[in-house]
Amino acid sequence: MAKFEIVMPKMGESVIEATITRWIKGVGDTVEEDDAIVEIATDKVDSEIPSPVEGKIVETLYSEGDVVAVGKVIAVVEMEGEDEEESVQAKSATQVEKTAKPDEKQAESSARKEDSEKDTVVNFADSNRFYSPLVKQIAKTENVSLSQLESIKGTGKEGRVTKNDILAFLENRTSKPEQTTSAREKSTVTSATKAVAIEAPKVNATTGDQIIEMDRMRRLIADHMVMSKQVSPHVTSFIDVDVTNVVNWRNKVKDQFQKREGQKITFTPIFFEAAAKALREYPQVNASVDGYNIILRKNINIGMATALPNGNLIVPVIKNVDEKNLLGITKSVNDLANRARNNKLEPDEIQGGTFTITNFGSFDSLTGTPIINQPQVAILAVGAIRKQPAVLETAMGDVIAIRHIMILSMAYDHRIVDGALAGMYLRRMKELLENFDPEREI
Repeated sequence: MAKFEIVMPKMGESVIEATITRWIKGVGDTVEEDDAIVEIATDKVDSEIPSPVEGKIVETLYSEGDVVAVGKVIAVVEMEGEDEEESVQAKSATQVEKTAKPDEKQAESSARKEDSEKDTVVNFADSNRFYSPLVKQIAKTENVSLSQLESIKGTGKEGRVTKNDILAFLENRTSKPEQTTSAREKSTVTSATKAVAIEAPKVNATTGDQIIEMDRMRRLIADHMVMSKQVSPHVTSFIDVDVTNVVNWRNKVKDQFQKREGQKITFTPIFFEAAAKALREYPQVNASVDGYNIILRKNINIGMATALPNGNLIVPVIKNVDEKNLLGITKSVNDLANRARNNKLEPDEIQGGTFTITNFGSFDSLTGTPIINQPQVAILAVGAIRKQPAVLETAMGDVIAIRHIMILSMAYDHRIVDGALAGMYLRRMKELLENFDPEREI
């Protein structure tokens, strides 16, 4: 009988563990492919793990209530047929041997052993792609790096890499395996760029102090924020914007919109629309950094920092914002915000962001200096909108008028975003918002 290991899946960029809340299937139960076998929860989302294969559950490695790290095996399913894992490993080794000349086999075996000692262990948790335990085992046995695995076009369900896909890759591979990502990064790190371990000061509680232990989500947020400040040199730029046209337009359409669509329209969708247009013009703000490589993101996926009732924070992501009209953005914003506050988000709705917007104005703050949501390189903060006296230029000369003014602030990664680029991006945001059409239909 072949055995298949089911692992705790990756639930998002900042989620490293999840709690098993209920086993839907137990030892001895038969499962079909895609049957839900267990319910899991993070402090961000609740979800179910389906079985990728058909068979019988022969072992569960954790109990309800246990906290399990991403990538750990949680259950074993026994499938009908021969022990596929052993036969495939033997087959892969045989196929690789066939591609080598007889007098090269010994040298290749020695080189393979040497490479396996040099290479670091492939961290499959660094990938958003699903790989079965069988494929992972073959990759480890044959020294297939994560970057090579990512390049294989999968023919399985939802583009998954099957055993036949990786065997075909091995048969066609003639060059020496690439170094893993971690090995490449290690080779480029100099003593000047090595992280310095920083210890937090010892804090002692005194009489009358109350000690509250952070919940899991707050610990994740804390670790993510510290990591971001260590990874990226943060710089923040500010600009004030006259949003009088935007305010007047919303006041004009909000009642009609709620009557027609059954939901509110806020300022947030307008900010998202303007941010997406500006990102399309300045793609280096919609990017990530990988060592000394700059990755310009094709898609514009904007995260929306959302405060939860328990005081924590979550960032649902609206995908391809630049492809949506204002009505579509409005519905996406309302839907994600409502489900975020009710803990009803799906795992893929909190990952894949390329840029983030946070709204300090919701709590009447004028502005702030937000922390970048890694691995992004910038985050835009929206301040409170307030009536202020402003100087307006008219044909009859300058006049002072009461206008609706807000401050935009953008924190950016100074490794690749300089002050000039950030300034141009913010200036473009200002132009788009100040020239908003007050007669626009939605």
